[in-house]
Amino acid sequence: MNATEEDVIDHEELDTEQYLTFIMDGEEYGIDILAVQEIRGWESATPIPHSPPYMKGVINLRGTIVPIMDLRARFSLPFQPYTEETVVVVLKVATDSISRTMGIIVDAISDVYDIPLENIKSTSLADNQNSRFIKGLVTVKERMVILLELEKLLTLD
Repeated sequence: MNATEEDVIDHEELDTEQYLTFIMDGEEYGIDILAVQEIRGWESATPIPHSPPYMKGVINLRGTIVPIMDLRARFSLPFQPYTEETVVVVLKVATDSISRTMGIIVDAISDVYDIPLENIKSTSLADNQNSRFIKGLVTVKERMVILLELEKLLTLD
């Protein structure tokens, strides 16, 4: 085997995960693309009384009732009116041994990246109330991307 073949094998063995990235408040966030079921334009949701302020309500998605969470509100970011770029990313995630489907409202979709696991850096934001939702940070094309931990994010508390 020559050096070129070894390089190819080493690259193929590199553990990577694909992340869908989106923009909120000028920052880029990433979520595991395997959890993404669908990306939809924003449509109003039916409000649910006595729900947390970040829960916008529910939508009927082909017969399935899907709760909708506004990530801006969940992360205590300033309110922005919804625009034609505002989308709902419908996710399916296993949490606490059950499968949960939920939509998250984001400002705009950015890109899909293959990210080597070794490039994901942990955070030291222990004092930040939102740090529990962060899986790690990664630099992609000279931009910092905040990778989210969906299992924790979609757990209502």
